[in-house]
Amino acid sequence: MRKVRVLIVDDSALVRQLVQNGLAADPGIEVVGTAPDPYVARDRIIELRPDVLTLDVEMPRMDGVEFLHRLMPQYPIPVVMLSSLTQRGKQITMEALEAGAVDFVSKPSGDQGRKLPEMFQELRTKVKLAAGANVSHWKEKRAAPPLQRTRDLKESTDKVIALGASTGGTEAIRRILPCFPVGSPGIVIVQHMPPGFTQMFADRLNQVCPMEVREAKSGDRILPGRVLVAPGGLHMKVKRSGGIYEVDCRPAEKVSGHCPSVDVLMHSVAAEVGANSLGIMLTGMGSDGAEGMLAMRRKGARTVAQDERTCVVFGMPKVAWEKGGAERLLPLDAIPDAILGCLAGEGGA
Repeated sequence: MRKVRVLIVDDSALVRQLVQNGLAADPGIEVVGTAPDPYVARDRIIELRPDVLTLDVEMPRMDGVEFLHRLMPQYPIPVVMLSSLTQRGKQITMEALEAGAVDFVSKPSGDQGRKLPEMFQELRTKVKLAAGANVSHWKEKRAAPPLQRTRDLKESTDKVIALGASTGGTEAIRRILPCFPVGSPGIVIVQHMPPGFTQMFADRLNQVCPMEVREAKSGDRILPGRVLVAPGGLHMKVKRSGGIYEVDCRPAEKVSGHCPSVDVLMHSVAAEVGANSLGIMLTGMGSDGAEGMLAMRRKGARTVAQDERTCVVFGMPKVAWEKGGAERLLPLDAIPDAILGCLAGEGGA
């Protein structure tokens, strides 16, 4: 089997060596080179033709976001960011995901050095996943702005939209969420992301969406015009009390490999909302959410999943489709109209 060829870009010689050693522990990965900054990296990319880049978020001469804005339109390549846990590091990481990075891994800080083996295991997994990611749509273009279509929609207090995503999902959600007008039913989202990043993700979405977007906390009501994003490290469930829907967010063991888990969310939506719910599955690796979406559909929910052509990773939508949870596979930009059409009583999802 062909090895995944990786180029490491980091201004710290120590970090470059640590990352190289960490990746080399996997026989399926070959580190073909390193670079201390994006200027050297540009030449090394042309020379070495790596399959994947690991890229430091914060570098003195040019940060990772600026480099991605220059790189992706000319030479789209899967990139995994190495993110610091500082506020600035989180901010740049979110911008990097919007600029074309496939995923990120958080660097341990301070006395968290003992977590290095865990970080490198995560990095090896995400590098191999990134090698198969579809980033060709970045060629000759910059990050696409959010879609701005809207349509008239009467407020519906008894509907809930559940959305799940993973790798590539931050940009996919940013593209479609602004299409939902203020009168849309409440939306609950699980995007696989660690603690500390979901708050910033929700805040950034809130800046571009007609609906209010916030990181969820237990007891928050699901209301028309409101989007609740599951907090990193907590499972989010929907609960019904009379005519009121609210969320419950609690720590627990991982389900389908994740916390928060799309399966946990969608199973709760199936049980509590049933036929009054709609499900959306976006790009992501693995199978999280497939069983939950199937449970929703069996209760009469309408469901759609993102198609292979527009996915960064056609994993979660593919399994949801194969298991029968997703009614249709649609291009990303067609999903909002399909959901809004269902809400307006226009038939097929």
